[in-house]
Amino acid sequence: MDFASNVWNFIWIFFWSFAFIAYLFALFAIIGDLFRDHQLNGWWKAVWIIFLMFVPFLTALIYLIARGDGMAKRSAAAASEAQAATEAYIRQTAGGSASPSDEIAKAKALLDSGTITAQEYEAIKTKALGA
Repeated sequence: MDFASNVWNFIWIFFWSFAFIAYLFALFAIIGDLFRDHQLNGWWKAVWIIFLMFVPFLTALIYLIARGDGMAKRSAAAASEAQAATEAYIRQTAGGSASPSDEIAKAKALLDSGTITAQEYEAIKTKALGA
């Protein structure tokens, strides 16, 4: 075999590997969408899965054409829910919802227990009051 033949063989293998991986991504996206869709009956989900097993490429193409719009909406809704859950967790963990009086009360408890000094207590109190 000459050099050009080896290069074209490499390109050919690279192309088919890319196509196969892209197909797997589409297949997993379709299966994920099937189980994310709460409006689709379980029997219809089973039919889609069976067709995906026996006529995979054609079924994936038909699914993307027939249900692609709903697939995008469900994916956007799932991303939005995940973002809202993450923001709620961050707010809860950061404790950003505490009022200035809560902050001062916590600082006073730390001062009374001897954990912080009077100067640190005054700095926390000033910061909590926004002055």
